[in-house]
Amino acid sequence: MSRHEHLLLDGPDGKIEVFVEGHEDPQGIALIAHPHPLFGGTADNKVVTTLARAFRERGCITLRPHFRGVGGSEGEHDHGEAETEDLLALHDWARRRYAGCVTPAGGPLPPPLPIYLAGFSFGAYVTTRLAQRLAAAGDPARWLVLVGTAAGFVEGMRRYETEAVPADTLVIHGSEDETVRLANVLAWAQPIGLPVVVVPGADHFFHRRLHLLRDIIQRAWAGAHP
Repeated sequence: MSRHEHLLLDGPDGKIEVFVEGHEDPQGIALIAHPHPLFGGTADNKVVTTLARAFRERGCITLRPHFRGVGGSEGEHDHGEAETEDLLALHDWARRRYAGCVTPAGGPLPPPLPIYLAGFSFGAYVTTRLAQRLAAAGDPARWLVLVGTAAGFVEGMRRYETEAVPADTLVIHGSEDETVRLANVLAWAQPIGLPVVVVPGADHFFHRRLHLLRDIIQRAWAGAHP
């Protein structure tokens, strides 16, 4: 049985609102980032909640924060710079909070729970930045799932220099994505030899195809966790 919490945590520039859904036998911690806050993105986005559900079904505690300026999160939008710092602060909080949640009474301290990162659209872009920061600090994420990844020029004349990610990252994109063109993601993925799973007919928000998104994650999980 999961436990739902709505928390306001201290971040670099004020409070960070986060929705936490626990697990009675946690196997990991999944931090999931939502789409662009200036275009209606929230932690309740259906792609984000689908990602969270998929990770909970695999035994993960899930954290869905609101980016700065959304809901109860303080601060102003910073095009991914300060947002990365906020996610890093949330990661560090989760590391501290769940450090001993699987420690048997009187037993030795177990290894820390693995960290999983996932993001949608702008959230995927920020997730690539966070993954690099964690890897540089010696605490790399166990696995990344990126959906509708913001890369290159996208709707609204925004440009994203999306970071390289590990070769086992699961990248999912819709063939009919009208916000981030598939060609943008392929151009980002090609130099780093990264496969992209393309869902035929899917738009940016995976309308009527969220079940496919969940199924792809579940099948990929089995391959990544033999």
